[in-house]
Amino acid sequence: MADIAVIKTGGKQYIVHPGQKIKIEKLSTKEGGEVEFKEVLLLDNEKRTEIGTPEVKGATVKGKLLKQAKAKKVVVFKFKAKKREKTKKGHRQPYSEVEILTIETT
Repeated sequence: MADIAVIKTGGKQYIVHPGQKIKIEKLSTKEGGEVEFKEVLLLDNEKRTEIGTPEVKGATVKGKLLKQAKAKKVVVFKFKAKKREKTKKGHRQPYSEVEILTIETT
């Protein structure tokens, strides 16, 4: 079993290890369900490091979906001087919190 892996999900890359909780782009799985990441870009353990081209063949990272939620509100405020124009918008990004269970190689 590998100690550290780099996975790709939602257009972003994450460095993960077993037992870690990460917040990623929202997934379509229900809470409590199992998630499997097949896009593993790098594996690292005490013995060796395996770098994928672009992915490591036969490697998967399994996790458990803890919750689906929204992040804190981000306020977007635009103002144009001398034009009497201002816009205020708020945005809450949805995310999924996943606990990494195992990193497996075949």
